[in-house]
Amino acid sequence: MQSELRKKLLDAFTQAGEQFLSGQHLAEVIGCSRTAVWKHIEELRKEGFELEAVRKKGYRILKTPDKMTADEIRLGLTTQFIGKNIHYQESVDSTQLIAHKLTAENAPEGTVVIAEEQLSGKGRLNRKWHSPKYTGIWMSLILRPNIPPTKAPQLTLLTAVAIVQAIEEMSGLTPEIKWPNDILLNGKKVTGILTELQAEADRIHSIIVGIGLNVNQKQEDFPAELHGIASSLYIESGSLTSRSALIRSIFSHFEKLYILYLKEGFYPIKILWEGYAISIGRVIKARTLTNVIEGKALGITDEGVLMLEDKAGSIHHVYSADIELQ
Repeated sequence: MQSELRKKLLDAFTQAGEQFLSGQHLAEVIGCSRTAVWKHIEELRKEGFELEAVRKKGYRILKTPDKMTADEIRLGLTTQFIGKNIHYQESVDSTQLIAHKLTAENAPEGTVVIAEEQLSGKGRLNRKWHSPKYTGIWMSLILRPNIPPTKAPQLTLLTAVAIVQAIEEMSGLTPEIKWPNDILLNGKKVTGILTELQAEADRIHSIIVGIGLNVNQKQEDFPAELHGIASSLYIESGSLTSRSALIRSIFSHFEKLYILYLKEGFYPIKILWEGYAISIGRVIKARTLTNVIEGKALGITDEGVLMLEDKAGSIHHVYSADIELQ
């Protein structure tokens, strides 16, 4: 109940912008007493929000905290369902594990698990993902799309487009996508996406999309073995980025693309994805579980499968692989 009241309070401040809101108005909007409103205001102050209170005018938010919180993310969030239900924790083993638990408890679509630190973060093929505290975005998103299980990998590509659009919007940088799940800046990885499926043969129960995004790390925040292959928005731009604002932008772009996808299918997403793809037209090596295919990347099919043309002119369809750019 308290979290619902807090959501309504932050929604009211979001809609008000720089306008003052009276205690009475807030009480009516969120459905509680003026005393309860005051208590919520004090809780926000403890979290680091700077609020101005003027007699006969009311309250307005002047500044949000540097530290990321669920409330700070909600302030300014304009989505219909993505990110409306946030489970925030300081430190977790993995946001994916918590998301799986919430899925089993029937968490609604759009629920997000966000942490300041992951102790056992992982990427594809159970590779370790370095997730230092207070620097990046480590989160998992729960989806329940009414699509065949075979189409689930398309949501990895959709997520990549949404993140690239958000990075462009927030930083002015121009990221590129390396199929299937890496986002690069100047050839170095800044984002990984891990999509996990819970389904029966013909029906999806849920898809959990894990996102690891390097935002404000400095070079020394990475282990030495990652210096040549990993980067962050800060390293590439020289400027700090508000992680909460970036998360809101990701949610906004993702929701628009997701609604478009459910309505019109993968084709519009495919066109956007190919516009950001770094590998199309280049010779690459695709390392699958069974062999290595070298060839020119032609693009992706309408299902999201990578197409490679080898030296003999044969076209290979690659469903899952590690990609090495030549």
